[in-house]
Amino acid sequence: SVPGTKVELTVSCRNLLDLDTFSKSDPVVVLFVQVSGSSEWKEFGRTEVIDNTLNPDFVRKFVLDYYFEEKQNLRFDVALFGAQDFLGQAFVALGEVIGSQRGRLERPLTGVPGKRCGTILLLAEELSNCRDIVTMQLCANKLDKKDFFGKSDPFLVFYRSNEDGTFTICHKTEVVKNTLNPVWQPFTIPVRALCNGDYDRTVKIDVYDWDRDGSHDFIGEFATSYRELSRAQSQFTVYEVLNPRKKCKKKKYVNSGTVTLLSFSVESEFTFVDYIRGGTQLNFTVAIDFTASNGLPSQPTSLHYASPYQLSAYALALKAVGEIIQDYDSDKLFPAYGFGAKVPPDGKISHQFPLNNNVENPSCAGIEGVLESYLQSLRTVQLYGPTNFAPVINQVAGIAAQVTDGSQYHVLLIITDGVISDMLQTKEAIVTASSLPMSIIIVGVGPAEFEAMEELDGDEVRLSSRGRYAERDIVQFVPFRDYVDDSGNQVLSMARLAKDVLAEIPEQLLSYMKTRDIKPRRADPE
Repeated sequence: SVPGTKVELTVSCRNLLDLDTFSKSDPVVVLFVQVSGSSEWKEFGRTEVIDNTLNPDFVRKFVLDYYFEEKQNLRFDVALFGAQDFLGQAFVALGEVIGSQRGRLERPLTGVPGKRCGTILLLAEELSNCRDIVTMQLCANKLDKKDFFGKSDPFLVFYRSNEDGTFTICHKTEVVKNTLNPVWQPFTIPVRALCNGDYDRTVKIDVYDWDRDGSHDFIGEFATSYRELSRAQSQFTVYEVLNPRKKCKKKKYVNSGTVTLLSFSVESEFTFVDYIRGGTQLNFTVAIDFTASNGLPSQPTSLHYASPYQLSAYALALKAVGEIIQDYDSDKLFPAYGFGAKVPPDGKISHQFPLNNNVENPSCAGIEGVLESYLQSLRTVQLYGPTNFAPVINQVAGIAAQVTDGSQYHVLLIITDGVISDMLQTKEAIVTASSLPMSIIIVGVGPAEFEAMEELDGDEVRLSSRGRYAERDIVQFVPFRDYVDDSGNQVLSMARLAKDVLAEIPEQLLSYMKTRDIKPRRADPE
């Protein structure tokens, strides 16, 4: 996800255990963060102490970096100040707080045997790091003529000033040919890029005459600030373009022309968290490859083989990705399908049979439920072929097409050994699905060369089918073997797998919302 997504947690407790015999308790909350891929907890910070209350609302907040694609486990310990008496604790993943309604979560405190310890309330809010986007348009009048033949070919270069007084280029307009009175196209730039969120910082603008050989002639410059530019919403602002060298040399020098700001507007750039907080639900569907190329599940060489000591690669991949996604799925019910097997009773080949054997309701309860049904299916179906992805993609696309207002977003996880038989149909299905609120994650298991999967991923070349191009990139492919490390630290390598698999989902969700001009629903105040 976007680096620098910071989330602020506000903490309150209700009905704390009363241990003070003379007065009420003086509670403090200590936050511990689990070190990624280990069982170690590190203290992150603590609230202030509030005297004499069993229902504290703490003022001091915790500000955490948030990553959608990682499981960020938090532990809150509530204690009495000074006495260090333990009043209970709660374990929660940051994603659960963000994924809960309006970013509010209430959890019971536990850990004092035989006692009710009350509850902890957490509120997550994304800190605005100035996500505004500006659109502006400028024109110029009577610029100095620089070209011997014809007029000038002017363009503008924008620089933001840094803390140390240096300047960094942040935008170049297009060149308007052969005119001293150019009107440039409107352009869009993040406020961060223009002034790093500091509205009074200098923005310097140079005016150049374009030359084919790259030795562009300097016409002049002017300075402004975001605040000054933003006043143009109500009036035209005219800047004098000055050339310091000419100013020194010529007594009569007035200016080298003027630049006028014609329009200026600001929009907020929404983030993934805005949509989740506004109630967008992620719906997670699983499809597992039951084709014969995986090998007989009873044989140790099979990709579906689960020893008494180790889950199969399929089960590991499912667990790693599923455990993060499930925090954002309110009903925790996951439709799960198999493809490429002969299914009892009549041995028909199916490319979308429900793992729980229930055609009416293919949903399994939680990732554990999906794993159970997957192991059950391995015992009852016959691995066969061919490997067809299109049916299950079209099935999820059909569901995604029913609600396109941004309140539902679907993620289909396909786990496969990568030997695909219906490449043309699959490309067609993905191109169609690319205009729907859905993403597809493909995890490739086993030793195959996954060129076909790389093509579907569309990162290098935009996917197309029969001359139609995918409207957006919705497929993310990763090979499982890249994540099995020799040291055998499975927890860490599965955390890395989940991270890479899920990293593109927030952007893909945003690209859908943006192209449809869907704004996040405002979380209503209580």
